[in-house]
Amino acid sequence: MYWQEPEQEDDFRVPADVVELVFAIDCRALPVDHADALHRALIVAQPWLAETAGLGIHSIHGAGSQNGWERPPHGTDTCLQLSRRTKLRLRVPQHLSDSLLATLPGSHIEVAGHPLTIGQGRIRSLDPNPTQFARHVVCSAEEDENAFLERAAETLARIEVGVRKALCGRALTLVTADGPLHTRSLLLANLPPDESIRLQQHGLGSHRHLGCGLFIAHKGIDPVRPG
Repeated sequence: MYWQEPEQEDDFRVPADVVELVFAIDCRALPVDHADALHRALIVAQPWLAETAGLGIHSIHGAGSQNGWERPPHGTDTCLQLSRRTKLRLRVPQHLSDSLLATLPGSHIEVAGHPLTIGQGRIRSLDPNPTQFARHVVCSAEEDENAFLERAAETLARIEVGVRKALCGRALTLVTADGPLHTRSLLLANLPPDESIRLQQHGLGSHRHLGCGLFIAHKGIDPVRPG
């Protein structure tokens, strides 16, 4: 019998130059579309963040649809109900982690009229999962799915990330003080560990401070299908 196992990636080590910071929060509810308000509230608490290059702020998503509760659709005035397990996640250059872990806990901010208290934080390494998902990647209002995927592939090629399998999700518009921001979700699969990490380090497109272009490890494809 001849049996060849797939090539192992056990020797791969995740570089620590970009990390995820995970903070506990105390917040009962937030608007579904709160990315701009969250960014502005964090800057009020820590003004130096306004000049911080490489800062990524994940939107707070809370629970999915389950136990008879349906997640409110994006673009409505309905609020997300948050549990104590909900976290605030920032993606930052490693050299900023100590300052943020020391200064953010204990901050009391207001996000679109909703009080939010930031608790203790911890560092989490990026995940070299072969499937990565971004809820929002900035696009133009006129750009169709094929044009979006082609442009994404060209941009990722510049950071040596290959597109082997890609699934473009629904188009969503974020409300910001500077006007509407058009986005699409994007799932990439079959990424080698080094490319998966490079994708998370660099992101895709602009407005990282609003959660755009930030990729996270993903196990399925259902949430990115049009709906």
